[in-house]
Amino acid sequence: MGKFAPLRRSEAAGQPSAVPLNDFLFWGSLFRGLDRGGSFLQLQIRQMIVSAIEDGRLPLGVRMPSSRDLAALLKVSRNTIVIAYEQLVDQNFLVSRERSGYFVTGLPKQIGAAQEPAASEVDSRRWTERFALRPSTFRNIVKPLDWQAYPYPFIFGQFDPSLFPTNNWRESARAALSVPEINNWARDMIDGDDPALIEQLQRQVLPRRGIRARADEIMLTIGAQHALYLIAKLFVRGDTLVGMEDPGYPDARNIFGLLTPNVTPLRVDGEGVLPDDAFARCTLAYVTASHQCPTTAAMSRARREEILDIAKTRDIVLVEDDYESDLIPEGNELPPLMSLDRDQRVLYVGSLSKALAPGLRLGYVVAPAPVIRELRALRRLMLRHPPLNNQRVAALFIGLGHYRSHLQQVGRVLLERARLLDELLPRALPDCRWQRGAGSTSYWISCPDGTDTRRLSEAARAEGVVIEPGDVFSINPDATRHCFRLGFSSIRTDRIAPGVTKLGEVFARR
Repeated sequence: MGKFAPLRRSEAAGQPSAVPLNDFLFWGSLFRGLDRGGSFLQLQIRQMIVSAIEDGRLPLGVRMPSSRDLAALLKVSRNTIVIAYEQLVDQNFLVSRERSGYFVTGLPKQIGAAQEPAASEVDSRRWTERFALRPSTFRNIVKPLDWQAYPYPFIFGQFDPSLFPTNNWRESARAALSVPEINNWARDMIDGDDPALIEQLQRQVLPRRGIRARADEIMLTIGAQHALYLIAKLFVRGDTLVGMEDPGYPDARNIFGLLTPNVTPLRVDGEGVLPDDAFARCTLAYVTASHQCPTTAAMSRARREEILDIAKTRDIVLVEDDYESDLIPEGNELPPLMSLDRDQRVLYVGSLSKALAPGLRLGYVVAPAPVIRELRALRRLMLRHPPLNNQRVAALFIGLGHYRSHLQQVGRVLLERARLLDELLPRALPDCRWQRGAGSTSYWISCPDGTDTRRLSEAARAEGVVIEPGDVFSINPDATRHCFRLGFSSIRTDRIAPGVTKLGEVFARR
């Protein structure tokens, strides 16, 4: 046997060993996937051992390799292995025996992997017939989950890991784990939110957008999409006429479409949504005034005033999705509709995730107090409130001044990228037209008629370039099939030039 020998049957208190004789291969395969260049090696090792115990690959009584041997095999510090073993002893997954080593003591949940039954066509049809709706059939924006593995990810709404404020976020997270802070966020707030985060939104986030709000006019959500869903559920009946920008945000269109068949397309131009007869007939209208999604058009001050006047005259509720604010300090920023609203017509949806990281999933709604009261009651039926530990970390991050400094740093980098793309696009895509509203982190690119950007995106992805086809943004896919969105918040600056060059080469071969 090799030097990492499992216990014999007698040594393992009657338990047969499932460890093969070729121990180097076994232990190497057990820890396959260990990221030696990553952080928290000790946590990775513990997770892999626990997983192996839980699924039966490490049965009861198996002797673990010595800390010295496993450290040599994995090419990590011996102290890392010792700490991992001791933690697993404390958790009763391992037991330490003097002069003998460490042994598996935790019982596995199952022995061997269960065979998953294949789904039959009959079973699928039986369940399909019971569904009240089929959200899986909706057209959505599709991005590869492994987008970071592509060298040139020109996608919108994701983040560049090099720009994440790791140290400052870690400081805030550590502060949130102090005993007094834990006592604040570990309780159940029922339908409430962390008062500290509400206060920071009032003091440092909303005033940057010209919005003043009382605490009872703000509610936290699990991202902006959650906010849109709650608003739709509260306001939209089966006969409600909902106006949706076209092209527009597919998830908003799908959310409203779940609740009413009366989703009407609203035309957009170089200033955003048009205040025409179709708009005036709506009961509720979804608007992206700061940067129209996906064209990035910024609505003029005059257009904003006109939209608000029509909303007041025709009794229209406006859902303002301010999804991309504060990121790039460029040009004269126009105030959001809510800051100009004097008649309480606007329900404002914002997000902290866009400025930090999408995985944070922290959004918010600002609305009149009676609306927030009902939204809180509705949210309670779904999930009570977003996790308070995340809320407290975000509150500390903002309160310590990290949010403001982070926006300044990110803004400088994104502006540099935008200016670089302004120079590169005319050379790489001379047959295309594009636009980017001031402050936006994406370009809306129109290709010659007849171009199928879904096919273009597939060809580009084969070359390592990820773009977003435009057909999904329109109710009629053919209307924007020749367009695509090019984001630059997720791609490193040094990869933009080679990525655009490669995209141009793929486009030329289309």
